[in-house]
Amino acid sequence: MTTEQPLPRWRDPKLPEAERVESLLAEMTLEEKVAQLGSRWLGKDKGATGPAGPEPESEHSVAPMEHEFGSGPALEDASRHGLGQLTRVYGSYPITVSEGTAELVRQQRIVMASSRLGLPAVVHEECLTGFTMHGASVYPAAIAWGATFDPELIERMAAAIGRDMAALGVHQALAPVLDVVRDYRWGRVEESIGEDPYLVATVGSAYVRGLQSSGVIATLKHFAGYSASRGARNHGPVPMGRRELLDMILPPFETAVREAGAGSVMNSYSDVDGVPAGADPWLLTEVLREDWGFTGTVVSDYWAVPFLANMHGIAANDGDAGAKALVAGIDVELPDTIGFGEELVGRVRSGAIDESYVNRAARRVLTQKVALGLLDDGWTPESSVAGADDVVLDSPANRELARTVAERSIVLLDPGTVLPLAGAGRIAVVGPCADDARTFLGCYAFPNHVLPRYPGVKPEIELPTAVESLRAEFSGAEIACAPGCAVEGDDRSGFAEAVAAAEGADVCVAFVGDLAGLFGNGTSGEGCDAADLRLPGVQAELLEALLATGRPVVVVVVSGRPYALGDVAGRAAALVQAFMPGEEGGPAIAGVLSGRVQPSGRLPVQIPRTPGGQPGTYLQPRLGAVHTGTSNLDPAPLFAFGYGRSYTTFTVGDLRLSAGRVPIDGEFTATVLVRNTGDRDGTEVVQLYLSDPVAQVTRPVIQLVGYQRVDLAAGAAAEVSFRIHTDRTAFTGRDLRRIIEPGELRVLAGTSAADLPCEAVVELTGPVRLAGPGRVMLTPARVRQVDS
Repeated sequence: MTTEQPLPRWRDPKLPEAERVESLLAEMTLEEKVAQLGSRWLGKDKGATGPAGPEPESEHSVAPMEHEFGSGPALEDASRHGLGQLTRVYGSYPITVSEGTAELVRQQRIVMASSRLGLPAVVHEECLTGFTMHGASVYPAAIAWGATFDPELIERMAAAIGRDMAALGVHQALAPVLDVVRDYRWGRVEESIGEDPYLVATVGSAYVRGLQSSGVIATLKHFAGYSASRGARNHGPVPMGRRELLDMILPPFETAVREAGAGSVMNSYSDVDGVPAGADPWLLTEVLREDWGFTGTVVSDYWAVPFLANMHGIAANDGDAGAKALVAGIDVELPDTIGFGEELVGRVRSGAIDESYVNRAARRVLTQKVALGLLDDGWTPESSVAGADDVVLDSPANRELARTVAERSIVLLDPGTVLPLAGAGRIAVVGPCADDARTFLGCYAFPNHVLPRYPGVKPEIELPTAVESLRAEFSGAEIACAPGCAVEGDDRSGFAEAVAAAEGADVCVAFVGDLAGLFGNGTSGEGCDAADLRLPGVQAELLEALLATGRPVVVVVVSGRPYALGDVAGRAAALVQAFMPGEEGGPAIAGVLSGRVQPSGRLPVQIPRTPGGQPGTYLQPRLGAVHTGTSNLDPAPLFAFGYGRSYTTFTVGDLRLSAGRVPIDGEFTATVLVRNTGDRDGTEVVQLYLSDPVAQVTRPVIQLVGYQRVDLAAGAAAEVSFRIHTDRTAFTGRDLRRIIEPGELRVLAGTSAADLPCEAVVELTGPVRLAGPGRVMLTPARVRQVDS
């Protein structure tokens, strides 16, 4: 006769979450608690064998850091006391859904069988342009999300991404990137949403809500300052004062934590003013947790913990680095356990580190595992992928959503004399982005991120090129294609063919820009920083040769960053900017060129006039934003933040404020009338800015505080009302406290940072007020259709 063993309290889903966690903590040894703070990445091991077979050897088969750290221990050894996370089971090499789920079950079974308590691991994956897995949909890059100015659409996209990941047993996603762009030369501009903190905050928070609505934990990165490195060099030091960090860099993270409930945060690689983020208790504990109330987990960026020793030089060795990271507030080390291993246990046993820091991190990790259901009685690895057989990774619904995001992200800079293109004729399609669909994809899209290691392996998703898309769009046209040159390099041997194609056509469409890659294997992406903002390679020379033909040339820039177009503007027949628009980018661009798609994208970053000499963002004080004559360099961009044209026209006017004087702790409403004055239906993005002409510290000349997309039929009009709390005027004062100052503010409305025809003044009255951690972060907007 056998007696049934009582269910451990921590496995009982009927008990309160905190009670379950404390019960489990009390049962765990020090080694078991520390093990929950680590991870294992089998897929990155050089020569690792997965379902797809041995990983091929090549010069760039793994990233530089992967070469340095090499292979890790067997999963059985890594899990002998348990394991916190499994790294990129699906995203490391080309595998099918069935192969991936089998591998995930295999790894989880090993993790559970190798330790006394049998706890499963959290599974994380990348999803910066969609689920980074072979055959999964590739959505537009994050810079394109910003160009939509459409948080609701991005939330829908993120929910679709999350559903696919959750169905395959993935618990945590390493997205979104909330770095505010500060220098366009930085390679990871494509992964960022834009250069304005409010745009990044609202679109990024929408992505978090969508992802987490599907049961997948979102991870905010890179916390914080990574995008402001000196010289725009990846991993470079950040020469930034705390005021700039507080006012420009941190607001998107705070908004995503407080308004969207983000479940995880990833530290930045960089140091800010000499303090690496991964060892900064002010940032990771005081600001993030004590001020903002964050209760999730902080995970390290890949190898960021040992970097404290071997790159930053603030730790003597890996163990010392692990101790510093843990005390600062990092809870989980990714992608492998290096600093959070046996040395950390030894330091606790010796008394060098108080065990309370281990308990603190383990409690956070176990709380998430309980919330995910991983510790429930009856949970199995097989049950976590029970719905995988029904998953179509690149479903028609996904592709339709990808196309919608792409269409709304494309920015018409100048329709010129030829757009929209009329009917049939002879069209020359030239440029290095004309016949290579990879140029539409970001660096974390699987075809660009992983497949370069596997020559001959096909993407397993449909990727129509620009020329294929134009042939489908203009089925009656005679279309010739000649790339002319590659994205990179100095080979001009194809110029003659491209010029001949242009000379024989009625119109030439030149696709120029980027091919994303990693660590120098591309012109955009992680580790692919630019020396200046000239088009890569000899593309500018190709454009000059095409313009010299006298034929009308439509220039379409397909890129992850803005490039200087001052030499082209006014000479090209039209200008279009497409920020890495994803798998449906070709049809979306073709639709904009034909006029089938009414363009509605707006610039989330400025387009510079010259390759250097301009500030990297519109958010500059007067000395940086205005050409005063004290320098020969004019900082004015070619196209301003928020700018974008369409095939109809709009007016914005009749700005009215609900009050001219507002208490220092009050709010007011700003209302404008927007009218479609053209003969086509269209969408305008109404933008509201504030200007603080007199403050105790220098302030940006203007700064976005609200925006709203407005769909209007031809001739129709609508009122757009913004509700602005005085908290939205806060800034960091001289004593580094965030304040709201009394005085007059200019309220401006229009359609870009350089087109603000409406202006009014509001006075804030009362004493200086501190803006606490609970301050209002958002500006709600309401649209009301009016009689035209």
